[in-house]
This record gives sequence, structure tokens and C-alpha cells, in this order.
Amino acid sequence: MSWEVRFKDGVHLPQIGWWLDARAVQLRSFVSHAHGDHIAAHREIVATRTTASLMRLRLSGRRHETILDFRQPWAAEFGAEFQLFPAGHIFGSAMLHATTDQGTLLYTGDFKLRTSHAAEPCETPRADVLIMETTFGLPRYVLPPAAEVEQRIVAFCREALAAKITPVLYGYALGKTQELLQIVGGAGLPVMLHAHGHRLTKRYAELGMKLPPYSLLNEHAYAGHVIIAPPASASTAPLTWIHPKRTAIATGWALDPSAKFRYGCDEAFPLSDHADFPDLLALVERVQPKIVYTLHGFAQEFATTLRARGVEAWAIGKQNQMELPISTNVSST
Repeated sequence: MSWEVRFKDGVHLPQIGWWLDARAVQLRSFVSHAHGDHIAAHREIVATRTTASLMRLRLSGRRHETILDFRQPWAAEFGAEFQLFPAGHIFGSAMLHATTDQGTLLYTGDFKLRTSHAAEPCETPRADVLIMETTFGLPRYVLPPAAEVEQRIVAFCREALAAKITPVLYGYALGKTQELLQIVGGAGLPVMLHAHGHRLTKRYAELGMKLPPYSLLNEHAYAGHVIIAPPASASTAPLTWIHPKRTAIATGWALDPSAKFRYGCDEAFPLSDHADFPDLLALVERVQPKIVYTLHGFAQEFATTLRARGVEAWAIGKQNQMELPISTNVSST
């Protein structure tokens, strides 16, 4: 028995007729989460309730939605059974576990094993075939303890406020904004959100996530507040109207020494919603796959690392010793 795995603007499993996080419009696609690079106006989707709701907020149009709770079995076409497991990336993010007479397959989408303040804890079922994201697939990407990073973020904000300077934290509107809100708002600091993040945070609350108090950014009354905004808003109003301010970016790429200069900020904090290098290795150990396909980021380098450790692994959509489409002989034991 074998799985056939293809890649073109998303992963395609032709034997069961489904795409995984397709970036171009398809008849049917699993959507792991609602970030813009993982969604499109597909005719039919499988997703969690949270992801489908956030997707409706971000992408207009009508589509057939199959909504699955975590761990709920669903019979797809061609004898496949799907189950979704929490990915730990953002609220509602999911891994897809597929079972057919060809064996089992786990597609991670974006994930992280560390606990998040704004996502369900990650779960990692075993599978014969593992398709995993490898954003931080180099050994140098090792994130410090989360508590240490959070303390640094809160201290940065407190010090700025004590000096009557407005602290501005930059993080993506979906996912990072809500985690930053949990961190600084949970520390008792007053928070204002940029309009983009405010709209999505309101949906988080509607979907049941408990959040600290927050308000919409008011350019006339921002003094004394921590402001959380998307990085793309840094050079636009109302952020350009705020003076004086100290800025910081929250991203896993803060592990790179040049990060704060690259982002044009006063500080960079290594807060990520992706797995770092040790957690990428830990995922493979937990899943115990017979073959691994790596995707995104340092996919080729991480596949090489796995092969050196005795795990068959190939970077999907990259030049390897085998050409796509890839077929693998995997028993269904």
C-alpha cells in the first residue's frame, strides 16, 4: 500500500481527492488554521469550528463547511477517515490525521508543542507518514523558556510606561495579537489594539476564549496604554501619530541577531507560534513515522538532519533524490 503526495501551492492527496492548506482555489481542502497563506475560496473545506468562523471573517463568499471537533472521526470519500488534533499554533488550529487502507498520515500544518496562552495544547497522534512544517528547521533556532520571554515583554512595557512613553508591541493580528494580550493584559497592564487585531480578538471572545480587558486603539487617548498592532501598520496612521513611543517585535526570528534592525524596532522578543528546532525533532519522535516530508522554512536542511538520524525524510516541493509526485511503500500496520 502507498500514499501519493503531491505539492503545488499546497499539499494534494490525489488518492482521496483532498488538498491540505491549498493556497489556490480548489474543490475541497482541509484548512488547518485561518492565516492568510493557508486559506482560499475553496468550494468545500474541512476545519474546526473556530477556524471556519475566523475564515468567514477574513474571506467573503459561500462554501460548504464540514466542521469537526477535535478527535471526532469523519468518513471522507474513497474510504478515508479524518480526525483533527490541536496543533497549538493559534486558536482552533488543527493537524489532520487521515486513515485509509494505505495506512495513516499526519499533516501538521503550522504547529508548536510549547504551551500557548491563545491556542489549545498540541496533540501528536502516531502515523506512518508525517508531513510537517519546518519553519525553524536549523539547530540555531532554539527558543528560550516562555516564562523568561514573557517577563522581558512585561518589563519592557512597564519601563516605557513609567517613563511616560507608549510601548508598542508588533505581532500579527491573528494569533500573536491575542497571545500578547494574554501576556501583558494578564500582568495587569491596560491594552489597546489596532483595528485589525481588535476585530479578530472580538471574534476570539465570541468563540469562547477568556481574555483580559482591552479596547480599540484611540489616537486621542492612548497615553498610559500598551498598544498591540500588526507589523504592517508601523508606517501608517494611527501608529505614526503616537509620540513618544518604544517599539518591539514579537517573532521567532528575534533569535537572529539582526532582527530588531531588520524590523526597525527598539527591541525584538523571541515569541513564536511555531515549533523551534528541538520541538521539530520531538514531534518526529512522538509520531514515530516511517517517512517524513518536510515543508516550509528550512525544509531541505531539516530533512537532511532527519536522514542523518536514521529517519527517511524528504523536502516536499524541493529538489531531492526523488521526484514528485512521491509514492511510498508504507504498510498499514
